[in-house]
Amino acid sequence: MDIKVGMTATVQETVTDKNTAETVGSGSLKVFATPAMVALMEKAACEALSTGLDEGSTTVGTLVNVEHVSATPLGMTVKVTVTVTEVEGRKIGFSVEAFDEVGLIGRGTHERFVVFSEKFIAKTESKGK
Repeated sequence: MDIKVGMTATVQETVTDKNTAETVGSGSLKVFATPAMVALMEKAACEALSTGLDEGSTTVGTLVNVEHVSATPLGMTVKVTVTVTEVEGRKIGFSVEAFDEVGLIGRGTHERFVVFSEKFIAKTESKGK
């Protein structure tokens, strides 16, 4: 594993009917949904780590602590930037920020944990057996 503090990634997405609060069920308005913002943050975190993971491993999200501070209307672009702030064994911490075309819309922290894909899936599929 070659993950270092300071690694960063940025991803973006346009607000459409598919990622509004009304569509995803997190509210009744046609604005960018908080769950969509969180998903974009996780996507950026995965991208930041994509070149530093060993073959056969991946990461899973274990903690999200964000505030959604401003609504974004249909048609605007949301850009998320994440930065690795901590690497503690297999636990990786991030700072996360989201902006629309006007300014900051969300910020916080995120943690991911490195897992071995096959072992993780086998353990998950054995639940309830």
